[in-house]
Amino acid sequence: MSPSEARLVRNTAVTILALVALRLMAAAWTPLTFDEAYYWLWSKHLAGGYYDHPPGVAVVIRLGTMIAGDTELGVRLVSILLALPMSWAVYRTAAILFGGRRVAATATILLNITLTAAIGTLIVTPDAPLLVASSFVLFYLAKVLETGRGAWWLAVGAAVGAALLSKYTALFFGPVILIWLGSVPKLRRWLISPWSYLGGFVALAIFSPVILWNRDHHWISFVKQIGRARIGDFSAAFIGELIPTQIAFATPLVFILGAMGLYALLKRNAGASAARALINATFWTIVIYFMWHSLHARVEANWFAPVYPAFAIAAAVAANIAQWDARRQRIVDFCGRWASPVGILMFALLVVQADTGALLGFRRDASVRSIGVGWRELAAGIEAVRARVEASCVLAPDYGTTSWLAFYLPKGTCVLQQGERFRWVDMPEPDPAQLAGKLLFVDEVRPGGQPHLKEIFTRVEDVGQLKRMRGPLTIETYELDLLESPKGDVLDRSPPPELQ
Repeated sequence: MSPSEARLVRNTAVTILALVALRLMAAAWTPLTFDEAYYWLWSKHLAGGYYDHPPGVAVVIRLGTMIAGDTELGVRLVSILLALPMSWAVYRTAAILFGGRRVAATATILLNITLTAAIGTLIVTPDAPLLVASSFVLFYLAKVLETGRGAWWLAVGAAVGAALLSKYTALFFGPVILIWLGSVPKLRRWLISPWSYLGGFVALAIFSPVILWNRDHHWISFVKQIGRARIGDFSAAFIGELIPTQIAFATPLVFILGAMGLYALLKRNAGASAARALINATFWTIVIYFMWHSLHARVEANWFAPVYPAFAIAAAVAANIAQWDARRQRIVDFCGRWASPVGILMFALLVVQADTGALLGFRRDASVRSIGVGWRELAAGIEAVRARVEASCVLAPDYGTTSWLAFYLPKGTCVLQQGERFRWVDMPEPDPAQLAGKLLFVDEVRPGGQPHLKEIFTRVEDVGQLKRMRGPLTIETYELDLLESPKGDVLDRSPPPELQ
């Protein structure tokens, strides 16, 4: 390795470590989203699966809280640190597929400055471990290509299995691999090799706890998530959201480089055919499906996470390998120079706005509904009311409020969602005596109050209202009702809608 290459590798490592440190600081400062609090509750009762997703995100959170406790940093710690092996995998993949340390370093940094990686590992969802596992799927496939050794298929299977434990989107890696092998003549031999099928067996074995859990729970998680593919009425309302949201999640300059890199790979003017085919198969198989899906339902921006390692490598190809005319080269040079500062600035501004609201003059924005700003103070007020009325348990109507209450109320407080009990099948319920006494129901103030509570309880008394605030902005006002003398079962145990 030449001195200049050694300096490039060292600078890349320092940059990634600095970005990870920045995310750790933001993680300690930013309140949990309601989904993170929900997954945190999963992590307290690990199982082979859950109503919404496989267990990968719960395991990641459990490991973090074992190190840093039940804090915002503890919930997010391992997810953020997983960016380190993710970065190594992307670096090695780019070096194998397209040669040279510069394209590898560029791909690694470009991936890490996208909001998909920065926010996607800071806010812990199933997409965080999926993003990391996807990087290793790509790396091990590159090793199959580089070495021609069948044993690497076992590693591919392990990576796909880990991805499947994270999110069912990883099922797309099956067609991705088949398309790649079928489109490259020299790789077709793997279609009849026992090694590739052994790799599939490894993936299935790793994923088997999820299958067994679903078998014991009416296949509910599969029915819920795979049911999203069911086509209802076609509409163009959602497809218009795809490109703007991906420009934001990729950050604009990385998006331009990635789009140019994909164009170069499709035009066959950068890299070997097998390398081009792997990036194209990984990216377009998943993207084309989600474009189709958007014709009948909304596609959330974070669902594209598994394509981002390939997209970052395509962006690095545009910046370092592809040949451009003078005008396009100026665009590439500008994007390459300013992509990192713009990405870091976008991340910082987004965190500051979400936590304080100051950048938009404390006006309401989309983040206030999902990020639990003000919940620590709100929970203190709720706990004071609970203690005053001597309620033995706190009830909430939805999983988000339930999860925030469980995280921010004093440890050990009885907190339950009154309905949707199918979300909590792996979690023990409290002693029936706790539900027979006084209960405190917490929900947003709604027109007409809570008439359904009077059907369940003999006594329903309004004992106060509390506000969740971000600076001077009132995000929500919560009504607190004291409940006594239940007429029957306090909890609604109706089956999930997918099974009705």
